[in-house]
Amino acid sequence: MLKFAQPTMDEATIQGVVEVLRSNWLASGPKVTEFEAALSASFGSRPTRVVTSATAAIEIALQVCGIGPGDEVITSSQSFFSAMNMIVKVGATPVFVDCDLDTRFIDLAQVEAAITPHTKAILPTYFPGALGDISALHALARRHRLRVIEDAALVQGSYWQGQPIGSFGDIATFSFHPNKNMTTIEGGAIVVADEDQARLVEVLRFHGIERLPDGTRDVSVAAGKFNMSDVSAVIGLHQLRQLPALLAHRAELAACYFQHLPALPGLRLPPHGTPQQSWNMFNVLISYEQFGHTRPSFRAALQEMGIGTGMSYEACHLTSVGKQYGYHEGQFPNTERIARETVTLPLHAAMTPTDVQHVCTAVGHVLRPA
Repeated sequence: MLKFAQPTMDEATIQGVVEVLRSNWLASGPKVTEFEAALSASFGSRPTRVVTSATAAIEIALQVCGIGPGDEVITSSQSFFSAMNMIVKVGATPVFVDCDLDTRFIDLAQVEAAITPHTKAILPTYFPGALGDISALHALARRHRLRVIEDAALVQGSYWQGQPIGSFGDIATFSFHPNKNMTTIEGGAIVVADEDQARLVEVLRFHGIERLPDGTRDVSVAAGKFNMSDVSAVIGLHQLRQLPALLAHRAELAACYFQHLPALPGLRLPPHGTPQQSWNMFNVLISYEQFGHTRPSFRAALQEMGIGTGMSYEACHLTSVGKQYGYHEGQFPNTERIARETVTLPLHAAMTPTDVQHVCTAVGHVLRPA
């Protein structure tokens, strides 16, 4: 069975985990410190702190920005549910806008139109292959004195105007889930602009605890527990060293998709992107009815041929949570089309170009004219 996503672990990584287990230092310790330093170096030496997930990273980033009840955060409806959920969890209101049909970049004209006196931040999600105009995004935020929390879970290793995503801007969050560009099993990171914010992240990721001069502890803010273990950190260290090779292989696989997927009306490919863009997944849009299929029947046909697929992503404004804020179908046509038509084809570092050619042949077979 060809999975649509899976991690790649070598023997050196496994041995690193064994060494940590034998050290008896399993919670946050020296490997977490080492991992954070290595990540910081990859983000232009910006302060970086690791947590248990990208979802935790978004929650903490919202708290770092002081966002809570009465505040609004503008975000794209085309994203994984974590952005919406964490905005709601901290007590703020998610304000959804549409995205570009191909890059899925947040619609900046709609962002500007949605700004009110209650708006405190913009939370965009970046997608693989081709980024939108990030400079324009930050310029818009500066004009309105808004924070920007970048959901960069899918694009670690991508560059904007020669700079790695995460090495500039306000706050960026990353994911190390097993289906991302690199993994720590579960995990995430927050990249901030200065050490004061980094220290606040440290407090917010561990119960809100601050140490007093006499060695006792105080809690000045109610917070959760999101600290990463040394077991996860040592995996991250090995994965980070391999990341350039993993990204190059993913780019080769994406190029193979562009070469071998059949050119069919009704099959819309993602943008080819620009140099130095990472490929975490390969999403296509399919007009299923044109081929005599529904999305479930198309996915089932590939499943029978030993090919797993995914769906990335549903429209957040049409979830039960989103509808509680008055959103309804028809508001964001690009997001809703993506939600109806998207399917995620297999793309991960354990695949070969032959695997991709097999997927492309299978897609062409299933989508034969009805």
